[in-house]
Amino acid sequence: MKKKLIISGALFAAFSFTSMNAQINFGEKALGAVQKGVAGFTLSNADAAALSKEAVAKLDAEHEVAPATDGYAIRLNRVFGKHSAGEGYTLNYKVYKVKEVNAFATADGSVRVYSGLMDIMDDNELLAVIGHEIGHVANNDSRDAMRAAYQKEALIDGVSSQSATVASVTDSQLGKIGSALIDSKHSRKQETEADLFSYNFLKKNGYNINAEESAFRILAKMSEGTEASFIDQMMSSHPDSKKRADDAKARAEKDGLYKPYVQQKIVNTVPAPAKKAKTTKKASTKKK
Repeated sequence: MKKKLIISGALFAAFSFTSMNAQINFGEKALGAVQKGVAGFTLSNADAAALSKEAVAKLDAEHEVAPATDGYAIRLNRVFGKHSAGEGYTLNYKVYKVKEVNAFATADGSVRVYSGLMDIMDDNELLAVIGHEIGHVANNDSRDAMRAAYQKEALIDGVSSQSATVASVTDSQLGKIGSALIDSKHSRKQETEADLFSYNFLKKNGYNINAEESAFRILAKMSEGTEASFIDQMMSSHPDSKKRADDAKARAEKDGLYKPYVQQKIVNTVPAPAKKAKTTKKASTKKK
């Protein structure tokens, strides 16, 4: 059966068909933390990160997270582990054992990769997608998405737009904010800048930069056959995967580095234990 394609804000739009659309209940613990001096409509970086952290903790509890001994987790750690910190950001990462093709990043630096994505992309292509995720965090797009969600829900619930602060945030509002965060749609400019960040990330770290084009070609091919109404809606605010693949190719050509990418072997299984070398006993000779 053909894999179901999830098009998310992390990859190339934010219309998810999974349970992520359900409201996220942050609980009283998060509610108490958020109510302590949250600035109305101008959430600080710390506020945005705190909200995001609670949202991801809820999602982690609702999904099957690959344990450290799982083949998917081992691969992600091998491929991405050394890149979890950079200038101005620190990332934590996990694999959701879900067959949909998806990945997302949030303002607290959480990166979640679906096993379905790892099934169709090799290490370089996966790094291109994750590099895009890092771009959203490093460029503060994830923080801005949280701010936008907070502002929208506060206004929806009748909080005066003239107020300098919001006195209280209801649990219901937090649930709506959480859902909006996961389904956040980045602007064309933000997506383009995250793509460029990914390209430079690959180039800086010595990876094959042509994997970025390849990753978007894969996503573009998977989009074929999707309902036209959905595609039209998505493209109204986000560049499509084919164009982004073309842009990646143009960047590589400009740098004189373009070469058609050949996908490498994809391995998501636990590495086989190394075989012990056989030792042979030397025959001893007795002196007569």
